[in-house]
Amino acid sequence: MLEIQNLHVRVADKEIIKGIDLTINSGELHAIMGRNGSGKSTLAHVIAGKEGYEIEGDVLYKGESILEMSPDERAIAGIFMSFQYPVVIPGVNNTYFLKAALNAKRKANGQDELDAMDFREKIQLVGMDESYLNRAVNDGFSGGEKKRNEILQLLTLEPQFAILDETDSGLDIDALKVIANGVNQFRSEDRGILAITHYQRLLDYMKPDVVHAMIDGQIVKTGDIELAKELEEKGYSWLVN
Repeated sequence: MLEIQNLHVRVADKEIIKGIDLTINSGELHAIMGRNGSGKSTLAHVIAGKEGYEIEGDVLYKGESILEMSPDERAIAGIFMSFQYPVVIPGVNNTYFLKAALNAKRKANGQDELDAMDFREKIQLVGMDESYLNRAVNDGFSGGEKKRNEILQLLTLEPQFAILDETDSGLDIDALKVIANGVNQFRSEDRGILAITHYQRLLDYMKPDVVHAMIDGQIVKTGDIELAKELEEKGYSWLVN
């Protein structure tokens, strides 16, 4: 599904990512854990297509390089990113936003656009009231509501590969369970997920297949959920040479 080959990323002559190799197969959920400043979010942004980076190496999606593709081309191809800090779009209600995004994807894939859509079932999966569909995107939403709205977009657009950039940050335990449940509803054998987090608690509910520890722009250790528990107990200093 996704293959990262010897990826190096620089910003203003500072190297943030220092040679990463990573393969995520269909049906797998990989988690990356690491300190602030380790390069986790930079990696997510590079996969999603954010501009402003000097990149060496390659990122392959379903066997083809995506580095020359724009963010919207990547989205239409099936790549989704849930932001750490979701943006507010005043004046655009959620229903219109979801409908426009879904129809743009359908049109690009040669499918008929839909006039009527019912998002009520999906919004219930993320524990939000139907009234949120008539509110402007994230306008006046709490931190937890914004994160739930991101997962609502994920469930609506049904991408093939999803990047979750610290989706758990700022969430209480109840909201965390709802977010994890939404992600678990999304998981399937023909989809891949990369979840970025500081903490084990999200992974307790999402059950990743593989856990990676990232320090100073490099993946320094890979394991299963037991690695996440070890990092929670011991921190990251034991992985630093």
